[in-house]
Amino acid sequence: HLDGRRRCRDVCLRLEPRCAVPRTSRGSVVKRQPGAVLQHHCVSLWRQGVRKMKVSDKCISMIRHHEGVRFRAYRCPAKLWTIGVGHVLYPIQGALPLDKRQDFQLQEQDNRTFSSEEVDGILKSDLARFERGVAIQCPVELTQGQFDSLVSFSFNCGLGTLQRSTLRQKLLRGETEDAAQELLKYCMGGGKILKGLQNRRIDERAMFLS
Repeated sequence: HLDGRRRCRDVCLRLEPRCAVPRTSRGSVVKRQPGAVLQHHCVSLWRQGVRKMKVSDKCISMIRHHEGVRFRAYRCPAKLWTIGVGHVLYPIQGALPLDKRQDFQLQEQDNRTFSSEEVDGILKSDLARFERGVAIQCPVELTQGQFDSLVSFSFNCGLGTLQRSTLRQKLLRGETEDAAQELLKYCMGGGKILKGLQNRRIDERAMFLS
């Protein structure tokens, strides 16, 4: 909206009055359209703010509940060696054709029981990646519930799915209610609705709207 752009422009100019005259490393002025400079700077400010957001303990509990927690390595349905809360041990294994993954052996150092501290540390590292991904792909002001929901969704479906989704498009347009409804579409597997995924999407929608 025009009023929103004006407010954003005023904030940008107060924070960095010279943001409309970017320069190269040699000091020469880079010629850009003022609107493009302003848009770039506004998005940068939004991303800086959202990057500071972290998932809540409530979100972590929900992810652990839906993903499950395993302390010994196991093969997930995609035949990938997995540990903890849905953490794939060997990304290189995921690049193999499905019929070749079964031949990929568990490494000796991972053939053990992981401690709670190790599993928590792996989850924390994984979540940090999805927190950054949501911040980059959704450079708008988010509530804690919206942020938590998007991180949980991305953790399960992937950041690529979020990037391509109508959910993201509607969120960026400010259509919050409609964006929340989009979550419920992602509950299919093998051409049918999976109850576990359906329950997760219902929980994520409730968190999004909280």
